[in-house]
Amino acid sequence: MKKHYKNGLMLGVFLLAMFFLGRSIGAIAYGLRMQREIKTQATAGTALENTEALLFAENWGLGFGSEGTQPSGTASSDKLKEYNAYYVGDAGEKKIYLTFDCGYENGNTSQILDALKKHNAPATFFVVGHFLESAPEIVKRMVEDGHTVGNHTYHHYDMSKISDPAVFRKEMDDVRTLFQETTGTEMAMYYRPPQGKYSETNLQMAKDLGYSTFFWSLAYVDWNVDAQPSHEEAFSKLTGRIHPGAVVLLHNTSKTNGEILDELLTKWEEMGYTFGKLEELVQ
Repeated sequence: MKKHYKNGLMLGVFLLAMFFLGRSIGAIAYGLRMQREIKTQATAGTALENTEALLFAENWGLGFGSEGTQPSGTASSDKLKEYNAYYVGDAGEKKIYLTFDCGYENGNTSQILDALKKHNAPATFFVVGHFLESAPEIVKRMVEDGHTVGNHTYHHYDMSKISDPAVFRKEMDDVRTLFQETTGTEMAMYYRPPQGKYSETNLQMAKDLGYSTFFWSLAYVDWNVDAQPSHEEAFSKLTGRIHPGAVVLLHNTSKTNGEILDELLTKWEEMGYTFGKLEELVQ
């Protein structure tokens, strides 16, 4: 009897232990499952927030119609004007607004400036910090030749990813300060977003700082120094798609641009176009 009692007692203890062990394992499993669900929900929430943020970011783009007509932009002219932003001029006036983005100097800018001077064509050069640091004499010549110099940010970041107004402002202010120290003059309050990447928040930040933002209505793939377009390709794009009020974006790093600009300006003049200043779009 004692043996059976002892065995029964041990079995009871064992079953009771298994019961509590099972509850513990179940609680642990439940806790882990809940942690996974919470983590999944948090990740989903973060992804949703990121998606919502991306919906407000844009890459500037164009849609071309028939030859000689103005293209449509990612945003309309009326929408852009809410932020003192522009991409095209008057559709009824055969005028071209020349702009150059200047990331660094590689030997073409002097030739570009020579062609502009020959045709008495004003231009706006959007410069970054590195260009000001490495080519101050060329920047001084831009000013001396009567051109406008605008702000392309100090580091050429994707500004659509910057949500802190203080960080945005520093990118702009550092360029203005260095330009003033280099030339002794104040920089025009003109801004071009690097790579054409922007958000409405960025446009508002620029407006709050007193800037006018300028996109473009005509450009071509001239920025790849290792795969420069032929003269024929460049003329085809730049004369075939020219239109009244065109804000033309060219890169000073382009060897092709340096070589063809004199002839290109002549061709545009023969087509009945004249050259204006960006300030005309702001007025």
